[in-house]
Amino acid sequence: MFNGAFTALVTPFANGKVDHDKLRETVDWQIEQGINGLVPCGTTGECATLTHDEHTDVLRTVLKQAGGRVPVIAGTGSNSTAEAIQLTRAAQNMGADAALVITPYYNKPSQEGLFRHFAAIAEATQLPLVLYNVPSRTAVNMESETVARLGEYPNIVAIKEASGDLYQIAKIINTSKLTVLSGDDALTVEMMELGAKGVISVTANVVPGDMARLVALKSQGKNDEAAALDAKLRPLHAAMFVETSPQPAKTALKLLGKSNGEMRLPMWGVSEDSKAQIEKALKDYGLL
Repeated sequence: MFNGAFTALVTPFANGKVDHDKLRETVDWQIEQGINGLVPCGTTGECATLTHDEHTDVLRTVLKQAGGRVPVIAGTGSNSTAEAIQLTRAAQNMGADAALVITPYYNKPSQEGLFRHFAAIAEATQLPLVLYNVPSRTAVNMESETVARLGEYPNIVAIKEASGDLYQIAKIINTSKLTVLSGDDALTVEMMELGAKGVISVTANVVPGDMARLVALKSQGKNDEAAALDAKLRPLHAAMFVETSPQPAKTALKLLGKSNGEMRLPMWGVSEDSKAQIEKALKDYGLL
């Protein structure tokens, strides 16, 4: 289940509310393009500004529309352990295939605090858990030793690693039981060379088929073809992170006519210079 390219889905809004019609349309398009799985309500889905009701409604819509065609990994993280347990249990009850659980943000827990946070979620639920380490967004890094300890829990099965530290990532791959997924589009190939099995991708909001193909080529040992596609994708990756995600992805989707681009404060949009860089990347890729 945890091999391949998974889209970290944006959450479409219209007039301040979740646009469920557009969300259903997006799910269908992603699957038609060949994506391997979907990850709603993560960082890219602006989960921090969704109410609990909106969060569960988004998950319910994605799960129903996907209809089992691809796995759905529900974002259920929080900086409150009790809240993360509540959200994970809700995802489990709705039939999600797994949960993506971020390290607690703002709190800056110790490594022991991180261990106990994830252990509590694992003990309170039966859903397969994908840990999510992204220090640039949370101000805390989960070290490889902590990941290895957590890998002893039978329902902690994978980690989305977005530290950007290839030494740490290699250590996780070599010392833990977990499947490793890239949390950084631009490092997908490098991480797969170390033993990662795929990516949870922001860029896949725009080119799901090519992100799935990139992982497939690398998995099949077609290294020259994978390298060529990776080189083509790199300017697009850069554009998707020219400002804080998901602002560039939503801007790109608007330019492509697939979204109205609406965001929820404090996400607001990108500068004109950033928009020009995004537009150029889309044109150079042949999407515009």
